[in-house]
Amino acid sequence: MTVMPFRRQVTIEWGDCDPAGIVHYPRYFAMFDVSTAHLFQVVLGCSKREMLRRYDIIGFPMVETRASFFIPSKFGDTVTIESYLKAFNRSSFEVSHRLLVTDGRLGIEASETRVWAGIHPDDHERIKGRAIPAEVVAAFAENNKTQTGESGP
Repeated sequence: MTVMPFRRQVTIEWGDCDPAGIVHYPRYFAMFDVSTAHLFQVVLGCSKREMLRRYDIIGFPMVETRASFFIPSKFGDTVTIESYLKAFNRSSFEVSHRLLVTDGRLGIEASETRVWAGIHPDDHERIKGRAIPAEVVAAFAENNKTQTGESGP
């Protein structure tokens, strides 16, 4: 299941950059984290705070990430981040991100695996993956149908 992309523009701030004025790579992962949260907010129609409360989870921590860097971004650039939901598993999901630099060329391709996590029932100091609710998966499937113009079940 590849869900149509969520797009957002980001202006590169001085605090995102290293002394050479280019984005320090961990900042990209923070940008992608926000994009993932916004993707869920748009599809589920609620804020991340409400989503955490509604589904009784603590969040969706990242357990794996990969990125290929092609073109650096610099202080003052406005970039576009496209985020796609690639797949749902039982308690995890995969997201892909593409960062397009100011002129539209591909600057970064990244992917992440995240876990739908709640407090561990036997040890409140730990977290544990939980099954992703069917209504969440259905909301993404419905959003994809709407975006692609498909109809029917």
